[in-house]
Amino acid sequence: MEYIHHYNSPLGRIMLAADGQALTGLWFEGQKYFADKLDRNHEEKNLPVFEQTEQWLAIYFSGKEPDFMPPLFMKGTSFQKEVWEALLAVPFGQTTTYAEIAKGIAKRRGLASMSAQAVGNAVAHNPMSLIIPCHRVLGSDGSLTGYAGGLEKKKWLLAMERQA
Repeated sequence: MEYIHHYNSPLGRIMLAADGQALTGLWFEGQKYFADKLDRNHEEKNLPVFEQTEQWLAIYFSGKEPDFMPPLFMKGTSFQKEVWEALLAVPFGQTTTYAEIAKGIAKRRGLASMSAQAVGNAVAHNPMSLIIPCHRVLGSDGSLTGYAGGLEKKKWLLAMERQA
């Protein structure tokens, strides 16, 4: 059973999902792939993990880097999880590229190369926007590329982090 909770952010309403102990999803309502990993059987409920996540979001949206992480449970393939772990390593206020993530994963796996497009697909299906900072990934030329929440949100998030 999964549980949901809603949070009103400066960028719109966010839906949180949890398994009772750990956060399993965080989506801007209406974003691409909205709640695509959410169990069909779920109910709205207030849980400690949602309170922790709301604290994290309040700190984040105040322009500061939170000094804690709510418990997370990533639902995805082993490759997706590897990409999402790489995203967690991107520091607040900094960016990376799909190619840099692909290069790092290839190196860890002992491969000559890895597809940046495969990384991009995993990034696009990130089930925990903001917490797993997929908005910090840019194209190889530094351009803003797709963001499931929309490019305007991505621009806003990157600008907010840079100002912090």
